[in-house]
Amino acid sequence: MRANTVIMIVLAGVFGVLAVVLANFWLANQRSAMAQTGNVPHDTVVVAAEALKFGDILTADKLREVEWPSGAVPAGAFKTTQELLTKDLPAGGGNKQALQAIGVNEPVLATKITGPGQRATLSAVLGEGMKAVSIRVNDVLGVAGFVYPGDRVDVLLTRTVHANDGPDQSFVDVLLQSMKVLAVDQVADESKDSPTVVKSVTLEVSTKDAQKLTLAAGAGQLSLALRQAAASKGETTERVTLSDLTGEMPADVAKRQAELAKQAAADAAAAADRQLAEDARKRADDKIAGLAQAVDRVGNKLDDLSKIKPAPAVATAPEVREVVKEVVKYVTPEPPSRASVGVFRGVKLETYDVPRQP
Repeated sequence: MRANTVIMIVLAGVFGVLAVVLANFWLANQRSAMAQTGNVPHDTVVVAAEALKFGDILTADKLREVEWPSGAVPAGAFKTTQELLTKDLPAGGGNKQALQAIGVNEPVLATKITGPGQRATLSAVLGEGMKAVSIRVNDVLGVAGFVYPGDRVDVLLTRTVHANDGPDQSFVDVLLQSMKVLAVDQVADESKDSPTVVKSVTLEVSTKDAQKLTLAAGAGQLSLALRQAAASKGETTERVTLSDLTGEMPADVAKRQAELAKQAAADAAAAADRQLAEDARKRADDKIAGLAQAVDRVGNKLDDLSKIKPAPAVATAPEVREVVKEVVKYVTPEPPSRASVGVFRGVKLETYDVPRQP
């Protein structure tokens, strides 16, 4: 037998013995811990026997008592079902209701149910000094309906400021952060798990934040940004403008707006020219149509006249006219009494007026 084989067999035996020793040691510790746990004092705590939703009335069949370590009883828990159902109730009696979803075997705490004689309303859910304010949303601004009661959201305000000597300025500010959603539309049940397009969202805010929301509702457009469930702390934010989206400066935006306005004016002028040409063409077509109708009427009249037979011609007596005979007498004119005589003196012609000889 090779030496490597012997070494492997020895190591396997050692590891096996070590595993058995460790297992026995762990089992002994578990038996000791269980023995110590049996000596810990216990108490009873009322838990939910079935899943409870917002507004469910608490009855004995929906609750049960379970053992709980005395040193780990949650604050606000009830020891007995009778205590939970009857504690602090008025003489006339009444019911208590769940203010939020409570799971099976989850302790029913005083903060999760209504007080004596109270109804399961938003006023019972509000914290000390807090207010409930509703804002209008739509399928986009309401995060496509994925906001449920109990979620945390940021409220964003989008505004456009009209400047007299420059382009309009549009920007977005984070108005409020980590606001708790109390209800969507008229539903305040935190166990709601199906997305629904809603028209309003109710938030839990302080008095000052309630004033901000009321003022911002008329100053611009409010939208919601859903936060992570565990992210309750605020963060540093800054205003976002159009220049942050495109990298353009206000002068560039003004130039582009001027170019767009110029192009729009040119398009409007071209449209007006096309309309004028269309009107002129329509008027010319109307005139041609009128002339064609006039020609048709004249042609019809000519056709009607051609169908009329001419009246027979009547011969008239010849007109008697007086003939006057004219006599022409020729007279020989008398010769002139003077005559012009031309004499050349060298190369110069001289003319003389002299009497004519008989």
